[in-house]
Amino acid sequence: MPRIYATPEQLAAWTGEPAPADAERLLARASADVDSALLCALYDTNTAGMPTDPDVVQALTDAACAQVEYQVATGDDGTGASTRWGNVAIGPVTLGDRRNGPRAPGDVDLAPRAHRALMLAGLLPGVIW
Repeated sequence: MPRIYATPEQLAAWTGEPAPADAERLLARASADVDSALLCALYDTNTAGMPTDPDVVQALTDAACAQVEYQVATGDDGTGASTRWGNVAIGPVTLGDRRNGPRAPGDVDLAPRAHRALMLAGLLPGVIW
């Protein structure tokens, strides 16, 4: 069962806007992105794999909400496709170009605010306590 770190209500509080209709799907994808960024992170969890430390819980909630906020702002639906291609139209001519997205299929385009929340909580790989 996937771990989902935030609720639509928490997302609405984070953004100051009503949660989108597909908030649960977006939060599930954002939580998976956060998990990908934390592959080597160590923190206490319960039997369901959810964090138990309140500071870690808050950091993961903030990161998931920031990731959804970022994806909505950039027009990404959580698939990563929007970072791969762009379009330019001049009159009746439309051209497509390849954009710089994540460098490899496993890389995650993590929102700057999500990165900051994880970094400040000491959860990103390379942080030693």
